[in-house]
Amino acid sequence: MARLIPSGRRRRGFTMIELMIVMAIIVVIVSIAVPMYQKSILGAKESVLRNNLFTLRTVIDEYTYDKQKAPQSLEDLVREGYLREVPVDPITGSRESWQVVMEEALTSVNQTEPGIYDVKSGSEKTALDGTPYSEW
Repeated sequence: MARLIPSGRRRRGFTMIELMIVMAIIVVIVSIAVPMYQKSILGAKESVLRNNLFTLRTVIDEYTYDKQKAPQSLEDLVREGYLREVPVDPITGSRESWQVVMEEALTSVNQTEPGIYDVKSGSEKTALDGTPYSEW
């Protein structure tokens, strides 16, 4: 609604109250959207972690079956062509943080040279479902 100023000109723009109401609405919307966005980012990282763990475990099993001995390091999988490169742990953001689980000498295929049996994330954080990433 246009109001006349005594000199006959119309006043244009918004009042301070109108601007504050708009800013309050924006703050409420952002405070709802940001946690949802962060949760979706974490969910995507968890999905990538699950996929990387599945791939690493499959490749370790294939290497062990083909070579009749388990790999000594994740780099063995790259050197032998089973992987192009060691995948990044999406939670830690590093290729070096993977925690390898070595097999025991008595249960290994080659009794003299036990190798990697399993791999886990090196993160100390907890997943959205409440389990530690290091237990996946």
